[in-house]
Amino acid sequence: MPHTPEPDEDDLYDGAPAQPLFHVEQALLGALLLEPHRLDDVNGITADSFSTAAHAALYAAVTTLPQPDPAEHAKNTTWLGRVLATAREQARGLTASDLHALIQVCPWPRHAPAYARMVEAEHARRRLQRAAERLVHTVHDLSLPHPVQTVLTEIDSLSTVVDDIAARFPPRAGVLPRTTTPPPPAALDPTEAVEEEQILLATATAFPGAIEAVRWLLPDDLSLPLHAGLWQCLTALGRRNEPVDPVTVLWEAQQRGLLDDGSQAGEILRMLAEPAASLEHWGERALQRSLLATADHTGRQIMAYADDPANTPFQLVVGARRALADIAAVRTRWQRATAPPSCPPPRRRPAPTTRAGPPTTTAAPTAPSTRATR
Repeated sequence: MPHTPEPDEDDLYDGAPAQPLFHVEQALLGALLLEPHRLDDVNGITADSFSTAAHAALYAAVTTLPQPDPAEHAKNTTWLGRVLATAREQARGLTASDLHALIQVCPWPRHAPAYARMVEAEHARRRLQRAAERLVHTVHDLSLPHPVQTVLTEIDSLSTVVDDIAARFPPRAGVLPRTTTPPPPAALDPTEAVEEEQILLATATAFPGAIEAVRWLLPDDLSLPLHAGLWQCLTALGRRNEPVDPVTVLWEAQQRGLLDDGSQAGEILRMLAEPAASLEHWGERALQRSLLATADHTGRQIMAYADDPANTPFQLVVGARRALADIAAVRTRWQRATAPPSCPPPRRRPAPTTRAGPPTTTAAPTAPSTRATR
């Protein structure tokens, strides 16, 4: 009868209801303890792939020690004793009965490769979850001196994890996660966002010629639907080369139905009449908030996928890549907005005037004249 360790016997069992992964890891370790040569068929995992310290210690011991002779291993427990001694250096609570229990609960040692694949899949889920959590935490870290650059670094790390998982679990076409994703978050600082977007709109109204320089700013970057609509009004008037001032913008807003939500014309006129210098500055501020909000939403999407055990690694890769595509688009616009101005091409120097050489002794042949002779 399989041995069930007591809660305080070791950390193979912590008293909580065991998840399927726990039983999978037990089956894999039991297979390797019973038939160590099965390790030759196991790949894609390391000790870090296991969910408990005891399991990790045992796997490290199994993979570190030389494999025993199968005939000798069937006769005695010498090799198991070495495994136990090595593993106890990392997990002191392990006992000989724990190893025998693992052997007893393994259904079929020849299924070790399948068990290892399951362990690898769950490890991939945990890696993805941790990377997404780090991204969300970084977005909300107010102590960062350069938040955008730090967030982009975390996005690169998350993308690397996704690529690593995809290399081991190539995604299947059309297989999407079934998990319901969270709605997009509100602005990280709504009050500041509203005030700065109002300045942005007023500045663009006062200096419409500067709108062309901030083409990287899109309506979706603004936090309020009214602000997004007014930005569309400004860019539309500019494209049509029509006059731009608070009144023309207000009229365009009415034509687009922006006043149907109860917005007052007088409030819009007052908002558009308070510009400040540098439209690019306020545009970059709005785009930075948009990038951070998109990164936050991307991280939460991927966390939701990784939290759902029903999603396979294939689905996790597809869902994560789609989520990362959203932040990649904003990142491209951010790079355009913050790129240093390109230097003008160097002016070509005029070709030096050639000096006349000394007369040659032989006259150069002349082309026949086409002029008619008298």
